[in-house]
Amino acid sequence: MLRRERPETRIVLAEPANAQLIGSGTAQERGAGGAPAASHPAFEPHPIQGWTPDFIPDVLQEAIDKSLYDEVMPIPGPEGMKWAKALAQKEGIFTGISGGATFAVALQVAEKAAPGSVILCMLPDTGERYMTTPLFDGIEAEMDADEIALSQSTPGCQFPA
Repeated sequence: MLRRERPETRIVLAEPANAQLIGSGTAQERGAGGAPAASHPAFEPHPIQGWTPDFIPDVLQEAIDKSLYDEVMPIPGPEGMKWAKALAQKEGIFTGISGGATFAVALQVAEKAAPGSVILCMLPDTGERYMTTPLFDGIEAEMDADEIALSQSTPGCQFPA
């Protein structure tokens, strides 16, 4: 859709640096009906939750087969955490590790872009489901009583007691 409206659009995919399923160039083993038959050999555990299960989903395989992207860029998990925290602290954008990683890749794209370029960075989710993950380690230590009470008033957003 984007390319139909703006043919100059470049689509950049991001994936965990230590689990480059697409970047590896290795095909996903598939069984009957196109379902993944096994874990992808390039998969390794990584902290970017929500990204890259241990296989290439069929919908992504279709995009790969049709060359619907221009580039794939690896991003380390810690970089995603760094930018997720920075987005929350500096911009009030509450996203997860995948959102931070996506933003980190968008920054890399922006560094190389021509002046006046338009860059769309789609953040995949919010940060609420990551409250008990390493993304927010130590946050509760910095919270005052009112902030802790507010955190505990929202289902699914509580920091561990």
